[in-house]
Amino acid sequence: MTTQFTTPTAPSRVDAELDASGLLCPLPVYQAGLALGQLTKGQVLRLVTTDPGSLEDIPALARQLGDTLLDAQRHEHNQVFLIEKGDRL
Repeated sequence: MTTQFTTPTAPSRVDAELDASGLLCPLPVYQAGLALGQLTKGQVLRLVTTDPGSLEDIPALARQLGDTLLDAQRHEHNQVFLIEKGDRL
């Protein structure tokens, strides 16, 4: 069963993927931050997590870093996020 809790327009391309399945907080957030740091503005990261805390942590990370959470979906056994890298100081 898939429950989508945000419905923005998802991009047709993904520039990088990170599977953080099986990792618990703070590792999914930490690894997502590292992965986003390697992207350039406008590129999109697809992140997969299994830690339910990611549902709050990943959107907070995107806000703090100035990135855009394009999509977030909760599935039966994981969460999938699409994050577009924004401007960073």
